[in-house]
Amino acid sequence: MAEPLPETTPATHSKKRRVQSVLFMCNYNAVRSAAAEAIARAYFGKSTYVQSAGVRSGEPTDPFMIAALDEVGIDASRHRPRTVEELEDWEGLNFDLIITLSPEAHHRALDLTHTLAADVEYWPTPDPTLVQEASREQRLDAYRDVRDGLTQRIKARLRG
Repeated sequence: MAEPLPETTPATHSKKRRVQSVLFMCNYNAVRSAAAEAIARAYFGKSTYVQSAGVRSGEPTDPFMIAALDEVGIDASRHRPRTVEELEDWEGLNFDLIITLSPEAHHRALDLTHTLAADVEYWPTPDPTLVQEASREQRLDAYRDVRDGLTQRIKARLRG
């Protein structure tokens, strides 16, 4: 008869240190990263420094994103999109964590880590602006899905 296996404990994951500052990045900082910034500020703004930026400039803040956030009591109407370069010029890039929401932003964030000591996490997030041939309500549903998915992940990741 084989000897019983020794008692094991669940795999220990290195406990992630509490994030003190986070940067959300996507393509234009008009939808996904702007929503993530607004959500994170709403839930963790007193304990975590939160910013967002895009890889490229040129898109205004998306009114569907503002409407989807407004439905849950988060006001993002004052958000003004900015690029990573604009943020760096404005205040520098001193973040513990960079969360990227698009492949292009992820590649740019990894480039930044050559000179920054920040952790980078990629959260693949669908682009709701791609839902074009649909009713207003169907388009808004795509933004709600992004909002709800980001809210869930942000709460889980930034909870101290």
